[in-house]
Amino acid sequence: MNKAHLTYFEKDDVLHLATSDEPEAGSIEISPNVTAELNAQGELIGIEILSASTFVRDSVLESVQDRMAKLAEARTA
Repeated sequence: MNKAHLTYFEKDDVLHLATSDEPEAGSIEISPNVTAELNAQGELIGIEILSASTFVRDSVLESVQDRMAKLAEARTA
């Protein structure tokens, strides 16, 4: 696989990003609900996000709030 492939499983609210077609040989929990999938050489081949709709919403809101705070600081400086 040359390009990343993103799949959303609506029923389970799981978002899966595959960067390779290689079989998964292991995984590491990055944070609650986020797992990195590894090949036999320990290289990253995918990411799985559980409760994806909440995770994405919260991540976007956090990023926007951070940027807005930085803009406000820049305007008052």
